[in-house]
Amino acid sequence: MTLLDEPPFAAPSAEAVMARAGTENFPVASRLLRAAEREHLLAVYGFARLVDELGDSAAGDRLAALDWLEQELEQAFAGRARHPLMVRLQATIADCALSADPVGELVLAVFGQSSPERIALSDRICTALQLTEHCQDVAEDLRRGRVYLPAEDLARFGCEERDLSACNASPALRSVLAFEVERARDLIAAGLPLIGMLSGRARLAVAAFAAGGSAALDAIERASYDVLPGPPAAGNGRRLAALLATLRRPEARRR
Repeated sequence: MTLLDEPPFAAPSAEAVMARAGTENFPVASRLLRAAEREHLLAVYGFARLVDELGDSAAGDRLAALDWLEQELEQAFAGRARHPLMVRLQATIADCALSADPVGELVLAVFGQSSPERIALSDRICTALQLTEHCQDVAEDLRRGRVYLPAEDLARFGCEERDLSACNASPALRSVLAFEVERARDLIAAGLPLIGMLSGRARLAVAAFAAGGSAALDAIERASYDVLPGPPAAGNGRRLAALLATLRRPEARRR
């Protein structure tokens, strides 16, 4: 693969990518964490969001954009990345041997808490968070030519693509979203034993991720599953309440 001096497109700036952190359902890097832990989590987030932006939103040839990012990742492993987000990731790569694996595994690695059992539990929480985002962003995704709700579930409830472009959710779409919300809740619950395996800041960080997802799912339910006018969002108060409730869940208690 020939190394490109410049990306074959207008790469999003680090500032534009990281601005999305404040809109996530979960705290990307709580200020209660140590500075080094926060920096690693922000670096991981920046990389994951950059992949998402290039794959979903880049103008022009997105495959070429992802090829460029693959080169940047290889250069980051060699300590020679050029994009600011990839330069930031280099320090995390140096400190975290599993840095090429999924984001949930990266978070555990940042805290030195990786194990096969914990990674499997983390995968459940991360899948739930992704599913929650897909439920929130139905209208935005459709405007970008994407439908992330499972086709088999849309068919099961008689929901057609034109339902996704309406001003308000149809009964069929609400049924699909109610089903997906319960699926996401089940996944979060299945991953909660991970919190009981952790301690200190790692425990708090993972609990906050799970609680943010739970609060977002509650917001979708409070909106009667009508996400088309805009993504239902939980306020900080509800997120804090969800965090306290998550830490009290029997599945999340310390072992």
